[in-house]
Amino acid sequence: MGKPTGFLEFPRKGPASRPVPVRLRDWREVYESQDDAAIVEQGARCMDCGIPFCMQGCPLGNRIPVFNDRVYKAQWEQASNQLFSTNNFPEFTGRLCPAPCESACVLGISNEPVTIERIEYEVAEHAFANGFDVARNAAHETGQRVAVVGSGPAGLAAAAQLRSVGHAVAVYERSDAIGGLLRYGIPEFKLEKSVLDRRLSVMRESGIKFHTNVTVGAGGSPLADLQRNFDAVLLAVGSTIPRLIPVPGAELDGVHPAMTYLEAANRAVRDSETSPIDAEGRHVIILGGGDTGADCLGTAHRQGAASIVQIEIMDRPPDERPSDQPWPTMARLFKTTPAHEEGGERRFSTETLEFVGDGHLREIVVVDHLSGETLRAPADLVLIAAGFVGPELEKLGLNSPPFMTPRATLCVGDDWRVAAVPGATPVYACGDAVRGQSLIVWAIAEGRSAAAAIDSYLSGTLSVLPAPVEPYLLSW
Repeated sequence: MGKPTGFLEFPRKGPASRPVPVRLRDWREVYESQDDAAIVEQGARCMDCGIPFCMQGCPLGNRIPVFNDRVYKAQWEQASNQLFSTNNFPEFTGRLCPAPCESACVLGISNEPVTIERIEYEVAEHAFANGFDVARNAAHETGQRVAVVGSGPAGLAAAAQLRSVGHAVAVYERSDAIGGLLRYGIPEFKLEKSVLDRRLSVMRESGIKFHTNVTVGAGGSPLADLQRNFDAVLLAVGSTIPRLIPVPGAELDGVHPAMTYLEAANRAVRDSETSPIDAEGRHVIILGGGDTGADCLGTAHRQGAASIVQIEIMDRPPDERPSDQPWPTMARLFKTTPAHEEGGERRFSTETLEFVGDGHLREIVVVDHLSGETLRAPADLVLIAAGFVGPELEKLGLNSPPFMTPRATLCVGDDWRVAAVPGATPVYACGDAVRGQSLIVWAIAEGRSAAAAIDSYLSGTLSVLPAPVEPYLLSW
């Protein structure tokens, strides 16, 4: 634990944000680093709670009280060794995870929880800055070869784990750069791509091979080819089919899925160009109140939108934990992100009825469910941030039973193996392709678990790799 009386002495204190007028001029990350004394103080707030429910809240099972204690003692290398033993990429989760661990923090019952996510960020950054070990390198080579399809957090985590025990690993990505949604789905102001590139350099140095512009399935390399050339194949293809809103006018120019918009924006930032879907001077409507909607909001601010309204069909969440979502569950609460602090209007209990235009979008028609009033608003750009309906299984030829579940995700057994795929080489799957759209921390956890299952198969014995979670199973 940290300091026995630390939670009584020190209030919760997160990092400072760069001033809004300053950060809207660039794409750098919003938060500033905290000095070591401030982080040590936050680590001291971790209390001797007996049962660390924070670890239960974390899908990775991070040993949170242990690294908090090391941080309190300014033992940064010991803290990083502990953290990297359970999380391949704390530099990602420390920036992007919604922190279910903090919802489960015992201190949070009567006080504000420990700043676990930010401590994780600082531990990871100290490790890179000071040259500590940030990966587990193989002690020997097994001679076994594994293909990983997809380079998002699940695929990268599995690749790192498999390489750490000596398997030769090749990662295949259909895009022009490695990273999946980390590369093109997350805005620069939340994850500067230099952070991703830094991690990929570590993985390349470990011997992992990356192949871009390779589509596996219809129109590309057949899945059977990978099976012939590798001893195991892992599908970590994500959940990438957007959920759209089937209302009149949905086909108008100016109506886009959120991820189409975010990818275009990320590419434009990378290339120092103007995005082909640019919000400058436009009236922007964002349909969806989650993290992706907030990402669109922050992006539209930086592109210079004339106005932005974020619309959510659900009621406004409560400010405090409701009785039907008791501790230590991750309650649905009203959330204000840095993007919301930058401006824009938020509307709840509002449903979209129609998009209006003359080939190009000009207006949106909605109904306010609280008042019953039908409203019209100017709209030049609508971004649909309503989530995803599943992975693109048709291209893989796996879009029917027994490969696919009723939820249109890949069907796996309790060993993460996809049922009944032809061929002697087994095919495994993990991440959003199995679970459905979820959190980055779940993707990493499932990648680690799938890697353990593959290693057990290849080695013929119980894997030494940890398996933090069981597969999400859905019976017929």
